[in-house]
Amino acid sequence: DHANNHSNHKTAIIKIKTSDLPLSCPQPGAELWNQHPRVFLPIERDKNHSATCPYCSAKYQLAD
Repeated sequence: DHANNHSNHKTAIIKIKTSDLPLSCPQPGAELWNQHPRVFLPIERDKNHSATCPYCSAKYQLAD
């Protein structure tokens, strides 16, 4: 089942720096087949400094 395999490959947490803000997903350089509408994620407002993309479930964590 291709759909299941596709959604399970993004389980790693992507570390970003404050210099990368504002955070948007997909990240620059993402493969074209893997793109969805660009969405900005308010990672600095979350108490854990983390955010999850509502489209692809990519998890981001502010590292500094």
